Amino acid sequence: MKFGWTADRAALHKRRMSLSFALASMIALSAPGIAGGIAGVIVQDDRVVVRFDDRVNGASAFLLDTPRRIALDIDGAQVGRNQFAPGGSAVAAVRQGQLNDDTARVVLDLVGPATVGQPQIAADGKSLSFALQGVTDSRFRSEVGRGRMRFGAPAAMAARPQKRLHSITVPIPPSARGVALPPVEGSRDGARPLVVIDAGHGGHDPGAVNKEQGKREKDVTLAIAQAIRDQLVKSGRVRVALTRDDDKYLILQERYGIARKLGADLFISIHADAAENTQAQGATVYTLSETASDREAARLAARENKADILNGVNLGGQSGDVSSILIDLTQRESLNISASFARLLQREAAPYVPFRSSYHRFASLMVLKAPDTPSILFETGYISNADDAAFLSSREGQSQIARGVARAIEVHFARKLAMRGGTAGG
Repeated sequence: MKFGWTADRAALHKRRMSLSFALASMIALSAPGIAGGIAGVIVQDDRVVVRFDDRVNGASAFLLDTPRRIALDIDGAQVGRNQFAPGGSAVAAVRQGQLNDDTARVVLDLVGPATVGQPQIAADGKSLSFALQGVTDSRFRSEVGRGRMRFGAPAAMAARPQKRLHSITVPIPPSARGVALPPVEGSRDGARPLVVIDAGHGGHDPGAVNKEQGKREKDVTLAIAQAIRDQLVKSGRVRVALTRDDDKYLILQERYGIARKLGADLFISIHADAAENTQAQGATVYTLSETASDREAARLAARENKADILNGVNLGGQSGDVSSILIDLTQRESLNISASFARLLQREAAPYVPFRSSYHRFASLMVLKAPDTPSILFETGYISNADDAAFLSSREGQSQIARGVARAIEVHFARKLAMRGGTAGG
């Protein structure tokens, strides 16, 4: 099967390559002289060669669908450089990420369905190569189901002694790194509470999609977040910032990291749910829990927490496991405030937004794991439902959601002010 190269695909490739190099600069961990560093990923026509500064221990590959990708996991390697020649190639883009100290992942975005053929590692262990064989859609899906394939290492490659680690770490999620903080809008009084609104998904991550109506979650969430911001700015009672104000991609750590670094008093992540049952509709509010409240909450947590590995590279892997902070008293207080706000949001927004009967659920959602910021994830409706999708994507629907959310925010902070003995005046 031959792969054509049109002007549209060339433009798509250019955009993907820009993203690829941006991502590579964010996650590259290699340094000059590190053994096993990737010296280059070379794609020429339908042949892929990965070269290394020193020998590696082995490799494996697996296929991913929607979008179509080939992921290579290389043992004993560190991320490095790409050398990509797209002309006539079956590959649209190449990215790299570091899975752990000893394993690098290379991801190839495919132009069309293809599988790995004739894989081999050189006798010196300093390169691996394989052919990209064009296949039908059904064959590709069948190959995806087969799972991981191993690259055989030549007998001449002696195994390296196992690396011993003698350190124990307790990771705490840091504030966002390498991300410019967004502007704070609304009241100029720095004593006013600050709300950070997070528009879910973005960039190469479209989120859930309603194919019949052509609606994407990333577009809907951005429009709703902007409408909430505008409503809050108009009232002047709080300050507000958006994690993203355009179509860009942020990893989950960066989203709540922005809220922490700005010292937010409340963090609201805006999403639109999806379900195989197209009759499912209505809004739901999620707050953090170590365990999901039901199967649907567990399903949503699994889907949303994969946002950092949507394209086969774990871009959020450097944040570590934050479960160790769940017992922190600061977070326990934040969880209580979050749950209280979830109930308040339903009460105040119900006249404007249709909610599900079981509107408040608990899930282990990574984006809510800031230990010191009350946080909720607001599923504003089901984009997979025709009525909800039309409501969420309309100016009137977005305005109604904004009014409901703004009312809840203002009542929430008025309550806090009253508890401190102040007044709730605007």
